[in-house]
Parts: sequence; structure tokens; C-alpha cells
Amino acid sequence: MANVKVAVRVRPLSKRENAEEGRIIVEVDNKVAKVRNIKVDNRLDGPWDSREKIVAFSFDYCYWSIDPEDPKYASQEVVFQDLGTSVLSGAFKGYNICLFAYGQTGSGKTYTMMGTPASVGLTPRICEGLFSRQDDYSEQPASCRVEVSFLEIYNERVRDLLKQSDHKKPYTLRVREHPETGPYVQGLSQHLVTDYKQVVGLLEEGIAKRITAATHIHDASSRSHAIFTIHYTQAILENNLPSEIASKINLVDLAGSERADPSYCKDRITEGANINKSLVTLGIVISTLDAVCCMFVF
Repeated sequence: MANVKVAVRVRPLSKRENAEEGRIIVEVDNKVAKVRNIKVDNRLDGPWDSREKIVAFSFDYCYWSIDPEDPKYASQEVVFQDLGTSVLSGAFKGYNICLFAYGQTGSGKTYTMMGTPASVGLTPRICEGLFSRQDDYSEQPASCRVEVSFLEIYNERVRDLLKQSDHKKPYTLRVREHPETGPYVQGLSQHLVTDYKQVVGLLEEGIAKRITAATHIHDASSRSHAIFTIHYTQAILENNLPSEIASKINLVDLAGSERADPSYCKDRITEGANINKSLVTLGIVISTLDAVCCMFVF
């Protein structure tokens, strides 16, 4: 099984796009997404034009989430069955897993990862799966401990979304390197949870503290990277000896990238530059990965 899997999800047009009479130029055919080049369509064909009218891209998963009445419509449950259950299966086996949403601002990343009360996303569904564990995932009974943390990275500063600050200004945390366990955030709070209801409460608390702002594309764009981490520890008996299986799940809702606009204020331009710089760095990291189990969602 490949260590890195990529999924693409096609969302419906936004209110702004409908008002501007935009049209969908993406088609999904099984695991292939086809994008139509409308600039070529509007020109006369000629030998001097080498651009393709339709360009196809292959992915591990392709989701068509335009019209709920469409037979091939991919709901939140469909996305979870493909991606979320794989995360749970890996965690139960003791693997560290990272699943994150990447894309332009307004592309539906937060909806896919967090969802709404009426249509919950991947993060709460995965948490629910940890507490309603199916026997199919493991042959050995185990007692489990679940601890969660929630942070955001805004303008290259790390902030704990589940900890109250005594200062007037939000405090920032430092990223350290442990010689054995690797990178960690110093001072990040971890919260022991015993049921799904507690997890939902912490998720809602953290989401309410995230930094958002209106942009030309999205009225409430997430301007920070949010990382919800689950530490999942199973106590088992192995050869009649007590043992532990520990895994870590990182569920990441990345900030939305957007082209800089001269009309933006200085703060908005600065945060946009930091977002784009961090996403470029992330791309470099991904290109060098060869042993970390990751999954991507657009």
C-alpha cells in the first residue's frame, strides 16, 4: 500500500460564483478528474495553439460533490468511508497518520474536515470511530486512552486553541526537537477524553477561537493552519505480558491560499504571504517523504 494517497473533491459553485455566472469546468470519471480549458474553447483552433482543451489528472480518490440529487454525489459519509476508516484502521494497528485538506480559500477544506452540525466532517467522524470501535479493526481486545490537542499556526506563530491565556495578547508556543520522539510543541495542552461528546466540545471550543477574515473569494476564510492531534494508546496483553500500542493522528485544516491583491491592507498581505510560504515549504516536505503514512484531501 502506498504511503501517500491523494483525493480530490469537486464542490458546488459558491454564491459569488453563481452571481458572476461561473460554470463548472471539472468532470469526474472514476479516479480521473478532467479539467476543461475554457480559454482554448473561446478561440479558433489553429496549428499555432498547442494547448489542450481537456487535461486529465489521476488520483487515488475523486469525489463529485456538486448536486445531492446526482447518483454519483459523494456525501460526507462517502468521504469518511474511504478516508476516515483507513485512518482508523491504521491507528488501531499503531501507525502514525496525517490527514489534511489543501486548496484555495473557499474550496471547502473546513467543510470536509470539520463539517457542520447537520453534516459533520472527517475530524468528528474519526473521533466518533475511536469510541465506537468495530471488531474488524483488531483481533485483540484492548483498553484505550485518548488524548487530544488543538493548535493553530498564524503568521508563523503557534497558538494553543484549548488553553486560556492570562495575557492581553495571545501567547505563542515554541516548536522543539526531541532526540527520540522528534518535533513537538512545548507547552501545548493535552486533554484526556473519555467519550465522543467531550471531543465535540473541545472541537467547538477550538474552532471558535480560530482566526478568520473576509477575502475577495470567501467571507470567512480560515487564515491559520489548524492541527487537531489525537494520541491513541491501547493497553494489550502480548504473550501474557502487558504492552502498549501508541499511535498519533494529525488532522489538519490548512489555511486557504489566495493570490495577493493590492487593495488588501498590510496585515492581510502579510498573512497571505506567510500562508503561501508555508504551503510551498509543505510541498517540499511532501516531495521528500518516503516512509510517513499520509493522506491528502482537497
